[in-house]
Amino acid sequence: MQIFNDWTAIPASARGAAVAMGNFDGVHLGHQSVIELARGAAPLGIVTFEPHPREYFSPGAASFRLMNAETRANRLAKLGVESLFQLPFDARMAGLSPEAFARDVLAAGLGVSRVVVGSDFCFGAGRKGKARDLAEMGRAFGFDVTVADLIQHGSREISSTAIRQALAVGNPREAAAMLGHWHRIDGEVIHGEKRGRELNFPTANMSVEGLHLPRYGVYAVKVDVLSGPQAGSYHGAASLGVRPHFGGAAPNLETYLFDFNGDLYGHHLSVALVEYLRPEMKFDGLQGLLDQMATDCARAREILATA
Repeated sequence: MQIFNDWTAIPASARGAAVAMGNFDGVHLGHQSVIELARGAAPLGIVTFEPHPREYFSPGAASFRLMNAETRANRLAKLGVESLFQLPFDARMAGLSPEAFARDVLAAGLGVSRVVVGSDFCFGAGRKGKARDLAEMGRAFGFDVTVADLIQHGSREISSTAIRQALAVGNPREAAAMLGHWHRIDGEVIHGEKRGRELNFPTANMSVEGLHLPRYGVYAVKVDVLSGPQAGSYHGAASLGVRPHFGGAAPNLETYLFDFNGDLYGHHLSVALVEYLRPEMKFDGLQGLLDQMATDCARAREILATA
């Protein structure tokens, strides 16, 4: 998959794509239905924004994203997307009228042949453009437009909000039912305090900055090592939170990979949350922590054997 971050310099080879357009936070089943409608004779593309418009307009607000840009790109690549047009959402983009966005960005800049959006899609300054407006503009500027219906999970509409709610209460399986895949946190392995190595449970530490965080605690996880000589798929147990036994700190994700021996610093991981095992705890002593970690790992192995 090719990623384009400058909509004013799209090569001829990437023009003419049929694109699905939206923020695609989570790339859930609703998003996937929009993407499937765009799939056809033309090369498949995605038009999205980075940062998320909500981050641009409310930079101090609480983190809400289910995915960072890396996780989203990895998921879209797995769906067979050929071109990811990741439009910088800045003052220039925010100020474009709906007509200017359709004419200058979609038609002239990206050269799209077809655009698929959800029925709730809004665009342009002040979110004044609606899906039906885009259909009219497409006819004027030379691209087809398809408006996709929203889909439901049971009696509720599938949305990023509903997925955040499931994760917030420690229910990653419910989130996965709406996502169509496990909820994942992707990123580079960074240096931590190396306590896990001293305890004979070496962990891969990852930042979770900028993300809406699931319920703090310990999870059974599936892990894809995306780079380096030990790239591949593994099972493990991960702790998400502030580590209260050691006095607390900024939240991060610490993942212990079963049956793994190697150095992951600087390499990229994709950690899928499969099942919530327990909340974070503070123990009376080190042995209590070690005993609980062994129990967590044994339970995670059992769960992952059939997940």
